[in-house]
Parts: sequence; structure tokens; C-alpha cells
Amino acid sequence: MNADDLSATKTVKKVYIVTQGCQMNEYDSEKMGDVLGQSHGMVVTKDINEADVLLMNTCSIREKAQEKVFSELGRWRKLKEKNPDLIIGVGGCVASQEGDNIQKRAPYVDMVFGPQTLHRLPELYENSQKAKSVFDDKTKTKNRIGVVDVSFPSIEKFDFLPEPKVEGYKAFVSIMEGCSKYCSFCVVPYTRGEELSRPLDDVLAEIASLAEQGVREINLLGQNVNGYRGEKDDGSICRFSELLHYVSHIDGIERIRYTTSHPLEFTDDIIEAYKTLPKLVSHLHLPVQSGSNAILAAMKRNHTIDVYINQINKLKAIRPDLHLSSDFIIGFPGESDADFADTLNLAKELDFDHSYSFIYSKRPGTPASDLPDDVSLDTKKARLAEFQEVIKKSTFAKTEAMVGQTVRVLVEEKADRYEGHLHGSADNTRSVVFAGGEELLGKFVLVKITAAKSMHLVLGELVSVLD
Repeated sequence: MNADDLSATKTVKKVYIVTQGCQMNEYDSEKMGDVLGQSHGMVVTKDINEADVLLMNTCSIREKAQEKVFSELGRWRKLKEKNPDLIIGVGGCVASQEGDNIQKRAPYVDMVFGPQTLHRLPELYENSQKAKSVFDDKTKTKNRIGVVDVSFPSIEKFDFLPEPKVEGYKAFVSIMEGCSKYCSFCVVPYTRGEELSRPLDDVLAEIASLAEQGVREINLLGQNVNGYRGEKDDGSICRFSELLHYVSHIDGIERIRYTTSHPLEFTDDIIEAYKTLPKLVSHLHLPVQSGSNAILAAMKRNHTIDVYINQINKLKAIRPDLHLSSDFIIGFPGESDADFADTLNLAKELDFDHSYSFIYSKRPGTPASDLPDDVSLDTKKARLAEFQEVIKKSTFAKTEAMVGQTVRVLVEEKADRYEGHLHGSADNTRSVVFAGGEELLGKFVLVKITAAKSMHLVLGELVSVLD
């Protein structure tokens, strides 16, 4: 048997990855699969029962995030009891917050790693296999001593990630990590660290590589993405608006998005970019969190509603077709009926396309966690329902208004529920289904919208191919 035959007989290990939360976590989860694929030949599986490694990429944004993590780990424990060789790892923001407390509560967890140390997964995996087991007198079982790395090694992780590989025509590219805004409710500065931007050339090289693989749409990621300040070769600093110009000149990339922005960094030079960069879509996600100046001050957002509205009006003057989305926290400590009315009025005035809205819940270690949580749960739920109904009506109206319009669509895949049809996405994020052949996959086309099927799905007819 030659070396190739011997290699072919080796069992390929499989990794199962659960992702909680934001697009940044989706990006990180892809990279987890990539680094273990490069180092150990692992492949990602969607079947948890066939996995050799289970990874949970956690998020601290939602309520009771820690408890949801331990609840899931409780289910994973049963799998490990059946297969003692199974490796379990917990990464992401909850891992960064909890550190070795995770293994104290769930000693069957082998690896704990933070958002900034996912590139060290191969080393953590090797160490977890070598780790000794100790006998627990209380449970009368052996528990493996796990490995923990929740450090903040600057921007190091990007220097050790494999070359980007994608399936499909869209890709996320992380351009910075962390946040230095320290909003009173937010855990990001404590779980991902201070803002650190990747060097300009590294970002552009990754995007160029993705373009060569057929990617047509890039979504630039960062906790405070428009605060990007990447170093150039000559030591000068590239601002976010300048980066947008560089990306727009990369062959193959025809659509540019970015998330998540902060109003403090949404400067006039970024707004001006919308004048000259047609590849920059007429869709903006700009979190505001509340429509009340009093609540914004308590949140330490460091801007007023007038500033936010002025920014949006400037952009709408350039892009009248702008679709705007945002984040809202309902029921923040001290939120009165008048404060909530301000938030509701803001939603109506700016006519948001959609939003991510949640009731407030304390995040351990944040300044807001020391404030009295004086808005009752029933009041929070009622306000959230009323707020979401306003947004829902706006979303429906905008989707229905698309009927009769001709829109640009990136064709992404065959439509599962519509035989002989294709599925793609419009600039305003709506899913578009229309009749067409597979030769259109990966191309931009014009589609005339004929019907709105739901808040985010429309049907249409092919007008022409743009590529």
C-alpha cells in the first residue's frame, strides 16, 4: 500500500459548530472550521451525532446568554457520556466573560477560547487531547482537565487564519475587532477588547482573494466598523471612507455592505462616499438604541437624537432610495412612558425598513447592571410589541411598494420551493425569486417585481442580465 492509499484510509474527523448571535460570530465560526480543516483535515458536519468535535460560538447580547450556553452543554454532556473521546469547546463572548468558570460548572468541556484566540484552536485541540483526567470524589467520575485561552492577543488572529475560502457569491470580511465606545449596557469592550483595525493591505488582499473565487458581494464587519483606522504600508492611517473607495476598485466586487456602525463615527466623508460609489448599496444599518435623549445619555451613547436624524437626512438627500435599519433596546432602566413615546415617534419619522429590537436585560460587568431595573417585565413586553408592530407595518409597506419596480438582484442559488426558479437578493436585502436557468448563478440581473409574498420575499420576472 502506497502513501496515498494509506492516507485515503485515514478517518476524517468532523466538527459540528453552533453559532449564536451576530454576523461577526458567523464569520468567526467559518474561520473555526477553516483553521481545523487546515491543521487537522477536519470537515464541518451538520449532523451532531457524527461529530468528533463540538464547538459552541457564543454571544452575550441576548438575555440569560450564560444559562442558554449551559443548557446546551447539558445536552452535549449526554453525547460525551456515549463517546468519551468527543472534544467539546466553547468560544465567543460568553467564553471570554466566564473563562474557566465554564469548566467549573461543566467539567466535561475540554476547551474554552475567546473571540481573539480562535486561531489557536489547533493548539488547544492538541492540548485537550493530551490533558490529564482527574477523579471527582463527589460525582465518582473522571473529569478531564481542560485548556482555557481567553486572552486578547491584539489583532494576531488574522495573521494566522487560513486563506479565505467560500461557497457562494457573498462573503463577510472582518476589518476590525473590539469596541472602545463603552456604552453602559454593552459587554463587547470586555469580551472582545478595545478597537483594533487590520492593516489595509491585509483587508484588500483577503477581498481580492474572495473575488478571484467568484464572490460578488462583500460585507465588511466590525463591532464599530465605520471606526476603521487601518495602517497603510507607509505608516499613514486609512479611514473607513477611504477603505470603501479601495474596495470598490477591486475587480469582481460589485456590491458593498457593512455592519455594524456607530453614529459617532458616521462622518460626512462616509456620507460623501455614497455620492461617488455606486457599488455601495442604498441600505444602511445604523444602531440608535433609543429615541430619547435622556436614555441615550444613560446608555453613554454620546450623541443626541438630533445628530442621528441629521445624519440620516444628509444621506437620504444623496440616496433618496435609502433603506434604513437599526437596533433598539426597549425598557432600559429609567425609561418612562415619554421616553418610549420618543422612540416610537423616531421609528415613525425615519420610517425604518426593519430593526433588531430587544427588551433590556442586565449584562454582568457592565455599568448599566448597577442601575435599578425599574421597568417591569410586563411593561417591557408591551412596549416591545407596540414598537415591533410599527416596524412590521413599515417593512410590509416597503416590500409591497417594490411591486412594479425593476430591481438589481444577485443570483445566489436554485429556489427550493419553486421548481425552475432561482433565488437571489436585492440591494435592499429582500429575497427575490424568479424563473431562470443555472447559467445565471453568480450574476447580477434586473428583475421586475410582480408580487410580495411576505415581509422579506418577493416574486419577479427576469428583465435582463447585467454581467
